[in-house]
Amino acid sequence: MVEPRSDSAVPAFWQALGLPGLIDVHVHFMPPRLMSAVWEYFDEGGPLLGAPWPPIRYRHPEDRRLAFLRGIGVRAFTSLVYPHRPGMAASLNEWAAAFASRVPECLPTATFYPEPGAAGYVRRALEEGARVFKVHLQVGGFDPRAGELDEVWGLLAEAGTPAVVHAGSGPVHNGFTGPGPFGEVLARHPSLPAIIAHLGAPEYEGFFALADRYDRVRLDTTMTFTRFDELGSFPGALVPRLRDLGLEGRILLGTDFPNIPYAYAHQLEALAALDLGDDWLRAVCHDSAAALFGR
Repeated sequence: MVEPRSDSAVPAFWQALGLPGLIDVHVHFMPPRLMSAVWEYFDEGGPLLGAPWPPIRYRHPEDRRLAFLRGIGVRAFTSLVYPHRPGMAASLNEWAAAFASRVPECLPTATFYPEPGAAGYVRRALEEGARVFKVHLQVGGFDPRAGELDEVWGLLAEAGTPAVVHAGSGPVHNGFTGPGPFGEVLARHPSLPAIIAHLGAPEYEGFFALADRYDRVRLDTTMTFTRFDELGSFPGALVPRLRDLGLEGRILLGTDFPNIPYAYAHQLEALAALDLGDDWLRAVCHDSAAALFGR
């Protein structure tokens, strides 16, 4: 497999694998004001980043970002939104639902926060077609075991609707990150479909152990194996398990577009360089997410 070294080479990459395109489960589209605020936080190198962040490569207007994804063949993607305080989630869900209604490639996305009424607006989002949720324990600064969320996790488990969960401590630990707290959620809701962002970096071993224990736990590749190593290096001893989980349909392509300091192609280049085989790449870059989301 030829490793794509530029964005213009991305279509040739997935075409050589015999795929109809890519599916990216870790993409951010947000209300414009919130997206701008997030970018400003990156500019300032805020405390949750741990270090100065290089310039965001795809800091473009929404229509240009959509055109880029379509142009390189990303045929389905999320619009991950997340609140950093109470009172935000319901309105973010309304925005994300409207976004997905006008962008056919977007998987309808929603979010939540530990607050009174969370179960109500999560139930409403599910009824209105949400296919995936985003939970950011680091930015939200909350305990996933919070009482207000127990019914929420139960709703997602019953519906079979996955949550992309940033539960790892990279780049900065906040007290509720790491495999321990979210592992307790899974122990209470063992059928919960969770997608652990960034392969659980830097606590890779702990999150892979959760995947071994719970067969509805998946992991996304976001930023791992790239030259940007702020999240921590992936341990070589886990590569065989990474291969096996990928072939089992439980490793999914994620990129963190647009908030990345390198070309989109570099994430694909880094995955191809692992030399885990074309079947693995087909599963990770498209087939496993297509099966999960019916795309």
